[in-house]
Amino acid sequence: MSQEYFAFISYSSKDIEWGKRLQQKLEHYKLPLAVRRKYGYDRSPVKPVFFAPSDIQPGGLNEELKERLKASRNLIVICSPNSAQSEWVGKEIRFFHELGRTDKIHFFIVGGIPHSGHKNTECFNPVIEELGLQEILGANIHEKIFRWSWLNRERAYVQLITKLLGVEFDEIWRRHKRLIVSRVIYGILILVSVLSIIVGVWFFNKPIDVSVSLNEASVHNSALPPARNAVISMSVANETKTDTISSMNDIAVFRNIPHKYINSTAHVTVACPDYCNVDTVLPLSASVTLDISRDSSRYGDIRFILWNPHKEKGVPNKKIYIEDIETESDANGIVSLHVPLARQRQSYRLRTDIPLADTIFYMPCISPNLGISIK
Repeated sequence: MSQEYFAFISYSSKDIEWGKRLQQKLEHYKLPLAVRRKYGYDRSPVKPVFFAPSDIQPGGLNEELKERLKASRNLIVICSPNSAQSEWVGKEIRFFHELGRTDKIHFFIVGGIPHSGHKNTECFNPVIEELGLQEILGANIHEKIFRWSWLNRERAYVQLITKLLGVEFDEIWRRHKRLIVSRVIYGILILVSVLSIIVGVWFFNKPIDVSVSLNEASVHNSALPPARNAVISMSVANETKTDTISSMNDIAVFRNIPHKYINSTAHVTVACPDYCNVDTVLPLSASVTLDISRDSSRYGDIRFILWNPHKEKGVPNKKIYIEDIETESDANGIVSLHVPLARQRQSYRLRTDIPLADTIFYMPCISPNLGISIK
């Protein structure tokens, strides 16, 4: 019968996961190019590998297993206390030995202690000793060669493969270690890239607090009331937040703004008594400073009627001083004056050459028709 399989895996059902893993490792192993050229092997020489759960069909199990063993070039025994106590593993070893292929029996130790002599720890099936098989140390995944257990497992896989192929262990292991190192480095680079992406996404979406402060851009005048109760609204991505600050030294804070909106367009408005409203669009940043200017008309636009209560009409063309600024009523007795911002006051002294009932004019004007009566 032609040898259809490169190897037959013999195992205890309790070690089924190791059987699956070993089949996967062997069938997907890529032999280095230099070794392939030297020995004339294919790139993946260790396949197909027979593994009962994936290949056996229900019915006639014993006979079918014998046929599969006959069709296999090598027998790999997964050794553990489980397989050491398995009747079927013993029968498979014995049958393969009877085929005259004793030198093609290989051992892969996944648990237990070789030759311990104790039922609970012995990893070799007693049939091995009965048949007098030699050199049965086998490839042991628990051999303490390296600090890392995964690297010891890789070494055991390579040991088994070199025995199956009949090549020098060092010849493949050196190349395999280089491959492992390159894969580790590649894996680290991928991990770093993934972590960088995760951190970037997290940073991009991390909520931040945006602070907004006000700066008086107009001429400072200490005689006027300071900025107070400024209402600041910010609209970002169709969401509007509002905060109020009590003075020019205060800061409005808009919390939990997604970081991804930094540098995107934000619509900001400011409404503050005695100051011009601000309505602007700007690139959003973690700290925003907005210039606001006083409404120069609030305390600077003076208007009243110089009123003669006896004649019940305005006093026309009358010279009058508002503080030290000279002006004159018009033909209807209306006094109108704009005071520059630097000279503005909350109240102004009035002087003229006729007695006035009120000599103090208070700002802002509460009515455009406010009258100042003469006595």
